[in-house]
Amino acid sequence: MEHTQAKESNNDNRDETSYSRREVLKMAALAGTGIVVGMSGMASLFAINNGIRATGHVNPDSEDSHSEIVNKDEIPFFGVRQAGIVTPQQMYMCFASFDIISDNVEELKQLLKIWTESSADMSAGRGLRETNRQHQLNSLDEKSTDSSAKLTITFGFGSTLFSKNGIDRFGLRSQCPDELKDIPSMPGETINSQISGGDICVQVCTSDPTVAFHVIRKLAASSIEMAVIRWIQTGFIDASDGQTPRNLFGFKDGTANIELTSEQAKENHVWVDSSKGPAWMINGTYLAARKIRMDMEKWEQTFFRKQEAIFGRSKNSGAPFGKHDEFDAVSMREIPSDSHVWVARSTGTKILRRSYSYFDGIDPVTGNLNAGLFFISFQQSVRRQLVPMLSLLAKHDALNPFISTISSSVFACPPGPSEGGFIGEQLFEVN
Repeated sequence: MEHTQAKESNNDNRDETSYSRREVLKMAALAGTGIVVGMSGMASLFAINNGIRATGHVNPDSEDSHSEIVNKDEIPFFGVRQAGIVTPQQMYMCFASFDIISDNVEELKQLLKIWTESSADMSAGRGLRETNRQHQLNSLDEKSTDSSAKLTITFGFGSTLFSKNGIDRFGLRSQCPDELKDIPSMPGETINSQISGGDICVQVCTSDPTVAFHVIRKLAASSIEMAVIRWIQTGFIDASDGQTPRNLFGFKDGTANIELTSEQAKENHVWVDSSKGPAWMINGTYLAARKIRMDMEKWEQTFFRKQEAIFGRSKNSGAPFGKHDEFDAVSMREIPSDSHVWVARSTGTKILRRSYSYFDGIDPVTGNLNAGLFFISFQQSVRRQLVPMLSLLAKHDALNPFISTISSSVFACPPGPSEGGFIGEQLFEVN
């Protein structure tokens, strides 16, 4: 996906690392009104806002022309299925998990209605305005821009929304899907509960990281006294349109997604139908999110050929051993039996990967890079498709000495909302 830096404006004398008084007051208001974010999460948000400049398409002095411009980057929020699942992967991601602090089901429904309306507006470009070459959120009565930066906003429900500490908080416990269970603990992993789970997740993906920041900020601001942020993870991918992203170890990540490009394959492996879940989940899917830290220093000391043997693919082309093209069929006889590809494929299950790399600075204890992969997958069944794969990988994958899983979450992504409705409406209709 192409991402072109905006040219510097001769009239822009503002310090790019500074905030205006108005921006500081907005952020202070958010921090002081019930939005709880860990230090690393808040640092990630500020890093996104400061780190990368959005592409500039519009002269700020010609705002009146915006109402005449067609938004060519719009990905509709409303639909039978949620956007951001089989949507072509955007370059930037901000993933937030919220805890609901109200126990009133009507307030929960009201929050979902607010988030739905706001998400639809932002996805259409309304409420997004370019100022100093940045997308910034403003009141919804302002004019649309010519770009919403391929924004998608995807929602999922965690198990604790249905029952927490044995309490049926909203009268929804009977509708909790069997699939909505924590992934069993795997050998060698240490899960941090503070960056796992949550009542509702929001996956924001876009071609502009500043847009991702503002979307999460706006959703958090509109949820005051109803929800607080539990944890946040930002991410990015390195890929051009139509190419498979590479992870921070330099290997292509998600090549097997080519096997799920047909609509029939998605029906078979991604979308929930009437035979595989509660009625309110039809046309939905299950999201698994796992934060996997990568030992960059140890990896860099590993010989190139050994790295390829660990993955079972060519580092440059992505081709499986014994083949020439990335998408050539894998021959299990040609690759080491402990390679990542061999072990992952030996279960015979398929998942749709939509992962992002992350970089959270330096580990203050070791002084090493705190970086890795924020693994995201979508599937009909976490229990039947993902868990068997993870179990084998944990026991036999040659990649294990170089990685460690530090967070794990599962969410049920309901079908897409219809215009006039709200996200997850089907859940409340059947209850």
